Amino acid sequence: MQAEEYNRRGKELVDYITQYLGSIRERRVIPDVKPGYMRELLPDTAPAEPEDWESIFNDIEKVIMPGMVHWQSPHMHAYYPSLTSWPSMLGDMLADAINCVGFTWASSPACTELEMNVMDWLCKALGLPSFFLHHHSDSRGGGILQSTVSESTLVALLAARKDKILELRAELDQEVDDSVLNSRLVAYASDQAHSSVEKAGLISLVKIRFLPTDEHLSLRGDTLKQAIQEDRRRGLVPFMLCATLGTTGVCAFDKLSELGPVCAEEGLWLHVDAAYAGSAYFCPELRWSLDGIEFAHSFVFNPSKWMMVHFDCTAFWVKDKYKLQQTFSVDPVYLRHENSQAATDFMHWQIPLSRRFRSLKLWFVMRSFGLKNLQGHIRHGIEMAKLLESQIRSDPNFEVPAERHLGLVVFCLKAGNASTQELLRTLTRSGTMYLIPADIHTKRIIRFTVTSQYTTADDILRDWGIISKMASNLMAETQLLANAVQPKLGEDEVIGAEENQDPDSDTRSEETEDAASRLDKAQVELWIDKAWNRSRRPMRSLSCNSEPLPYTCIGPLSGYDFETTPCPKDAAVDLPTPPTTGSGPLFKITEMPSNHLGKQVLKKLTKFYSVPSFCNQWVQCGRHQLCCPLKVSQAAQKHLSSTCRRMNCMSSSPIANTAPSPTPLETATVPKLL
Repeated sequence: MQAEEYNRRGKELVDYITQYLGSIRERRVIPDVKPGYMRELLPDTAPAEPEDWESIFNDIEKVIMPGMVHWQSPHMHAYYPSLTSWPSMLGDMLADAINCVGFTWASSPACTELEMNVMDWLCKALGLPSFFLHHHSDSRGGGILQSTVSESTLVALLAARKDKILELRAELDQEVDDSVLNSRLVAYASDQAHSSVEKAGLISLVKIRFLPTDEHLSLRGDTLKQAIQEDRRRGLVPFMLCATLGTTGVCAFDKLSELGPVCAEEGLWLHVDAAYAGSAYFCPELRWSLDGIEFAHSFVFNPSKWMMVHFDCTAFWVKDKYKLQQTFSVDPVYLRHENSQAATDFMHWQIPLSRRFRSLKLWFVMRSFGLKNLQGHIRHGIEMAKLLESQIRSDPNFEVPAERHLGLVVFCLKAGNASTQELLRTLTRSGTMYLIPADIHTKRIIRFTVTSQYTTADDILRDWGIISKMASNLMAETQLLANAVQPKLGEDEVIGAEENQDPDSDTRSEETEDAASRLDKAQVELWIDKAWNRSRRPMRSLSCNSEPLPYTCIGPLSGYDFETTPCPKDAAVDLPTPPTTGSGPLFKITEMPSNHLGKQVLKKLTKFYSVPSFCNQWVQCGRHQLCCPLKVSQAAQKHLSSTCRRMNCMSSSPIANTAPSPTPLETATVPKLL
């Protein structure tokens, strides 16, 4: 393809895009295809000779569109918005043509400088603190465009981890391997936090403890304070909280005004995830949940969700950019330039080296719409959600089990989880709209998010009409099923009463019970999915979990001596404070019966209690974390003993009954680290 054909074909593709988005209401929202559908539509190998553009273009509708979920449709209500807009697409068209790789200022000065200025625009427009600005006399922070909130959460966790490890190393004033200190760290989030928080813990080998929320599904300060105190008594080092403004399930808001002061008092990095709700802060009246943001060390939200800047585009700010740089800086000679000291090099703020020119589309959107139109867009989405909420509350079959926030409404059938789940399945199969489930404790709910900027009141009423009609049909079918069995049950009861002296009465009674059981079983098999979501464990990572086994195991470096190991769920139990001098028993294991560890138990142990292997020789602590190295210098023994004495170290095998040889660390007398 040459320039002349590109010009012609490009106009044709722009026309196709315009027609696609203009008629998207007419398309089925969810594709009706099965996994592997494309295999028979494509050849086994790439073409050896070039194909003409006409055949390539025709395959868009033949191969691609049948397998697409149409995220821009006004009837797309799953997850959260993932919007685009005309100026956003034009921005990426230009960025794709330039195709710069802006890892340093020198590699494309405009790429770096536009990003810095646009991030300052965005920070001010959302009402965020001035310490997040690049260009402010009192600021050490700044903003950067990352790919996703998931990546930004990992970046914040890694920066917070590095900062805490450096702090601990300074207190020890000795050479201690980072993996030893890392094994002590614990971070927090609410039990409503996004799964990316858990994934960040898995990648970083950091323990993540998920804390219970209040009746509004918000994490509160007292809950965090109690968890920190419990974990300090266990010998762990709390270092970070990921607070959520607008949770995935019901768009709940953690109480920053309570959590912030606790983090400041306890020395925790406060990371704020406002992936969806962040766009709402364009509107001053919606900033009530930002009370306490002055305590934040980092803040992230997705313009690629509700702000009409298409994916990928994630705005991430830090209070202290030097804490990012000390985490991610590398300095090979081929990346240096004469302005390295004076300029900002974003390669030191992120995990990858290369980066796209994302700020162009953000710049185009903010200038094309202006803040007033962006505010109007947000308010319109909220009004549409209020309209749906009013319809749901007026229907006697439905309830709204959680408060509506912004553009998300959650609802369920009063008939229970089984009916709600079947309603969702029926709606999905119809292809008329896309909804997804969530859980509020044990209650199954359906999430309805107003996504598209083109959504009208007619769209909302159309979708609600479909939902309401399908629910009514479902309730009628359920009642018919119940009525079909009840006459049989009544007949059996009469026969049983008349023949009370009949020796076969017990048999008839059993038949009656079987009939009732068949009704229950039929309903369960008809309505409920076999694969029900499992609840989230309160603490998870590769190196720690909160479900200790019921046997005693005292490691050679442990200061604890009790029969059962405490769990986070035993929050009300006061844990003994480990001694700062002397040492406990060398090794004590209460042996378990030989038949107690079957294959399933061993499989569970392998999954939940395993730890990563390191190249050095370590004492592997099977239930919680790594312990100290077996061999260290005499100068370091004193401090390392203090570091590990408060750890609840366990044998790497639950059935081990032999102890390792004692080391000089066991009897060291040292001051406390924490």
